[in-house]
Amino acid sequence: MYHKEKSLQIKNSASALYNNLSVLRIAPRSLTYFTVVHANTVSIVSASWDGLNTSHRQLQSKEPNVATSNSLIMQAAWCVLPSRDLLVLTSQKGIQMYESDGSIMVYWHALDTPETATAQAVFARGIAAVRENYICVGEASGGILVFDIPSKGGNITLSEVLEEHKESITDMASECSGSQECIADMVSADDTGTLCVWKSGEEFQLLNKIPGFDMSCSSVKLWKGTVVAGYGTGQIRLYEAVTGILHAEVNAHARWIYSLDIAPFSGLLLSAAEDSFVRVWHLTMTPESNTVEISHMYNECVTDTQICGAKFCDGDGHAFGVTGYDLSEIIRYTQS
Repeated sequence: MYHKEKSLQIKNSASALYNNLSVLRIAPRSLTYFTVVHANTVSIVSASWDGLNTSHRQLQSKEPNVATSNSLIMQAAWCVLPSRDLLVLTSQKGIQMYESDGSIMVYWHALDTPETATAQAVFARGIAAVRENYICVGEASGGILVFDIPSKGGNITLSEVLEEHKESITDMASECSGSQECIADMVSADDTGTLCVWKSGEEFQLLNKIPGFDMSCSSVKLWKGTVVAGYGTGQIRLYEAVTGILHAEVNAHARWIYSLDIAPFSGLLLSAAEDSFVRVWHLTMTPESNTVEISHMYNECVTDTQICGAKFCDGDGHAFGVTGYDLSEIIRYTQS
């Protein structure tokens, strides 16, 4: 179903972080951007669709009044809003927002660090672009920062903080199908596996809280009103977002899941884990019974690799990229 393409080299290897690959497709220029985190550095690779041209850029974690920061970056992800695309970096010190090519930093938000040393870690992780003008970022404290993004410029404001989770946010996702009928806009996950389902607006509303099982939910997606969650147990669970009804549970991997992705137009689901397997599944909705089914389509073993990132390169799932801990390349697969 898929075959291996020529890999893209990156300047640094990938750190062992959840969801350590982000992809931005720029159709007018026939380019795809990839970004991978290594310690306090983000590698950005832009690749032409014919594979002939690549260019590289690196971004460092920043903090005010410090020339070079050793603050570890936890995640880098592109946020696609109707009016603009931003690249968001989260670290132990704060949140950096860049123009999509990484050329200009348009906003910096410092995290609250306690005056005295505490056992509580400080970092931001979990990034989602929601509806027309919101970017949401999770914190180690369990809070979710909601930023209001103007159509241009750096006049970005923190509009509210959602305080429903009690543990560190691991991942967040917005409704990716583009459907305006879905009530739920966003889902957030934490280290105990608790999932919160939100409706966006001037004030975000909590629609549902799906209890966890004291097992971290490392990656989460929202598609056509269905929450797709991957766990440290290697399981994938499908919940109806608003009611929390469990549609399906799959023992998908032998080890910790690190990344999920959905191709919204085709309903293909990508899962990747520490067990060195990348698997492709197909989600089908039955509107009459309001149920979702999942079927296995394909798997690929990336030998001796702890996979930490996997992302489709387009909305149909024709191609995907994979990163692995300590690998200095992005492995690419395309449908045969």
